[in-house]
Amino acid sequence: MKFFSRFFILSVFLIACKSAENSHTDISNKNIGYQGQPKSPIVPTVDRPIQKQWKGNWVFNDSTTFFTNNFDGARLNGVADDGNDHYTIWITAENTPINVSPWYAFKIWTSNPREITIKLSYQDSRSRYYPKISTDGLNFRAIDSAAFKAINIGEGEFGIKAAPEFAEITLDINKNPIWVSAQELYTSKRVKNWVDSLATKSFVSTYAIGESKEKRPINLLEINENNKTKKAIMIISRQHPPEVTGFLAMKSFIETISSDTELAKKFRDNHTVFVIPLMNPDGVDNGHWRHNMGGIDLNRDWQNFNQPETKSVSDFLKKKDSEGYEFVFGADFHSTWDDIYYPLDTLATGPKGKLIFDWIESIGNRLPQKKTNVKASKELSPTMVSRTYFFVNHGMPAVVFELGDNTARPFLKEKGKVAAEELMRLLDSK
Repeated sequence: MKFFSRFFILSVFLIACKSAENSHTDISNKNIGYQGQPKSPIVPTVDRPIQKQWKGNWVFNDSTTFFTNNFDGARLNGVADDGNDHYTIWITAENTPINVSPWYAFKIWTSNPREITIKLSYQDSRSRYYPKISTDGLNFRAIDSAAFKAINIGEGEFGIKAAPEFAEITLDINKNPIWVSAQELYTSKRVKNWVDSLATKSFVSTYAIGESKEKRPINLLEINENNKTKKAIMIISRQHPPEVTGFLAMKSFIETISSDTELAKKFRDNHTVFVIPLMNPDGVDNGHWRHNMGGIDLNRDWQNFNQPETKSVSDFLKKKDSEGYEFVFGADFHSTWDDIYYPLDTLATGPKGKLIFDWIESIGNRLPQKKTNVKASKELSPTMVSRTYFFVNHGMPAVVFELGDNTARPFLKEKGKVAAEELMRLLDSK
């Protein structure tokens, strides 16, 4: 499909803006729309070197205009003044080879108010993430389409080849800093603030189950209203730093389970919920594209456990198994080009895995405006991804729950809420 205006050129890679499509729920491998990612290759997970970005300020125009990456979650590797109020910035990955998730985040301000243009340029990648801007670093909005220009449009509708090679944005800058970011900034500090806010409830507690490479805590949220219950679910999020939409859906999912509805109260009386909302705090705070500080994709380390983040979760689950917990559901929230579920096929799991497909179908029935994309796997070995490890080693039906990079934020919140409600109904009915 060809589009000729800026707005519709942008739509080529803003997949999730395709709302109000006809409903078609498919819980087989006959995917609709987004076909999902290919089978993950087996890769070593021993430490690999990374290039930690230099942090500081870039100063231009007789010390009147400033760019900075000197904050948690930033990624900015170089800036050039091209003249005529045009700047080029470079974004590079922490190491290579790497799945192309070209995260960026920087601030800009000036004592000489004016309009400028910034070109986003990447190392071995294309412009995957549509820019978000903020005046406080907390509240972000997508930049207006009139201030965005895609350069060298890609081909197709999904994947990095569909994204433009470069992008230019136009900003009105002044003495007040503007944050420009690939997605909303949810650093380890901000996530911990959210965790602590939930922990004010009497049935919610929080504690660390381990440390990252840089000694940041791996914080766990425990929702437990009945100390006698041994049925449990396990939720994790943000193994990959840029995958903020998955985190936002997970956040709504957990807030719904923690709510005061009768459904939530009944569910909590029969189930304990364990949540690790930020699996990769080092990668998030260092503005990584994909990896932890060991230079590894954590969602390839659920067999060898060479990285402290995955090993912390493995040790925790083994401990809970020894205490008599029965894990009845597991989910790992991620982000990709469009909303998609990656369950294990019931040919591999047997009847136990049917819960996941019943859950997916019930979500689709309540949200018919969004197509249901599903890609099931029959592979139980190796267990290098979380979903497979959860099932093979701890007997829990599990799914990788992916949300689109550009899925509308109100819909993310609604989908997280609906997903939680439908899971609670299904598990309570059993």
